Amino acid sequence: MAKKPTAPDLSVLSHEEKDTLILSLFARLEALESKVNKTSQNSSKPPSSDGLAKKTSSLREPSGKPPGGQAGHKGTTLKRVAEPTNTVHHPLPQQCMRCHSALLLEQAEIAERRQIIDVPSTVFDVIEHRTLAVTCRCGQTHVSSFPSDVTELVQYGPNVRALGVHLTQGQMLPYARAAELIHDVYGLSISPATLLAWVAEARAALQTTADRIADQLHAAPVLNADESGLRVAGKLHWLHIAASDTLTWYGVHAKRGMAAIEAHGILPNRLGVLVHDCWAPYWRLDDAVHALCNAHLLRELAYVKEVTGEQWPESMMQLLLSANRVCTAARRQQRTLDASDVAAFRTVYDALVREGEAIHPETKQQPGQRGRGKQSVAANLLRRFRLHADAVLRFISNPAVPFTNNVGERAVRMPKVKQKISGCFRTLAGAEHFCVIRSCLDTLRKQGHGMLTVLQRAFVGNPIQLTA
Repeated sequence: MAKKPTAPDLSVLSHEEKDTLILSLFARLEALESKVNKTSQNSSKPPSSDGLAKKTSSLREPSGKPPGGQAGHKGTTLKRVAEPTNTVHHPLPQQCMRCHSALLLEQAEIAERRQIIDVPSTVFDVIEHRTLAVTCRCGQTHVSSFPSDVTELVQYGPNVRALGVHLTQGQMLPYARAAELIHDVYGLSISPATLLAWVAEARAALQTTADRIADQLHAAPVLNADESGLRVAGKLHWLHIAASDTLTWYGVHAKRGMAAIEAHGILPNRLGVLVHDCWAPYWRLDDAVHALCNAHLLRELAYVKEVTGEQWPESMMQLLLSANRVCTAARRQQRTLDASDVAAFRTVYDALVREGEAIHPETKQQPGQRGRGKQSVAANLLRRFRLHADAVLRFISNPAVPFTNNVGERAVRMPKVKQKISGCFRTLAGAEHFCVIRSCLDTLRKQGHGMLTVLQRAFVGNPIQLTA
């Protein structure tokens, strides 16, 4: 059992020692309060860490409109199809209900039509391939050949293989549940091991497409990057993401930092803009033009505002949000902001940073201390605003740069769902299969293709090509 720390004897301490002790206690108290008060709404902590007592605060401003559909909103409903699969005619009585005369049924006309849309209750199809043999009068026997993709005595076709991979890699179902669903719908008994083999086949069929995605992202003018922890074979690995509006790439590596970045080869030696969350290794990519995720900064400003009650965090939040609204309107009009407008935003930005730094000056290094002195949360945030002002405001001067890293963060969500369902990837090969397949599915989904169609085409050897 750990010993309780004993309080120091204040009577034997000098005034300088007492001052040092008090400052250290205040620093520990601030660190503890900071840890307790941080949530997913005011920091980069994930929502799952908030617990049951979640706050409902949001950076979104109320619109003033009532919830639900607004007046004048055009709704949608089921529409009848022109050519139904089947028709059912409901018969008329043979006689008139009033005079009991025989009705002229051949003159009956359709009074009203109603349609029921449903999925067919079906079982699987079995297509038997047969070769033919014939012997010529000269004695030569001729035997026809099977297609190149018909290699086994009995085998599964591309549609069911695509469905199995789609359920496990696209819809994130565990292998056993995916096998159960296929059996319930189609009556096919497929083992989880078979599904696992299909995943490996899909990875091999899509590897070339994934490589092309990586090449296109390396040359992309704007690229969003992010990373997140991933459990593989019981150990911590890292999922690395590179994404744009039309492309998504996933890679897994045992390391989080530059070793992984250099091994994957997408981010180094790029001349375009790199949007990220200010993680330190990204700054070592000297060739890139950096842009920071303002959603992260807004959450941190919200936290400093809650803790200090000062005005400058709120003013900085309003400045960034106002600038985003102005830039969004300019993009819709397909124009860029004037240099004077960009300079005006920068002037207000610099003034707010100076205002904050006047209240939270950096702590100076103590004699004999190594590195920077311990800073408050506000001082660290202000230092980031000062050192990386160009990256924070990149979205104002370059209309192609997004306000947030949302493209990269959205790409993280589905792998996290997969991990929550399965707990972890049991093998590194399984994680790599997932990264390759998911890169292709998410990319081609962005480019307008259905994920099931992507896999069906891959299994027949005719993968869908990327949009240039």
